[in-house]
Amino acid sequence: MVNIYVGNLSYSVTEDDLRAAFEQYGQVDRVSVITDRMSGRSKGFGFVEMPNETEAKEAIAQLNEADLKGRNMMVNEARPQAARPARAPRERRW
Repeated sequence: MVNIYVGNLSYSVTEDDLRAAFEQYGQVDRVSVITDRMSGRSKGFGFVEMPNETEAKEAIAQLNEADLKGRNMMVNEARPQAARPARAPRERRW
């Protein structure tokens, strides 16, 4: 399974738009466009999972800098998420 990062997305791009772009190069298992929790608005990036490494590398090569809804996507293999440090408990304000 190859996890692909897709950045510089237009805020109007949907998961269906992203899936359609990547399915030209092979099977797509999962697509997610990351949204803001409060507003529900796209944050301008997302992730695509493709099971076949050869198809994924071809999609990355062909779609990096390609136009999707007026913006050139930045496409590359996703790096593992860095572990976040534990948050200190918040002080009470009253």
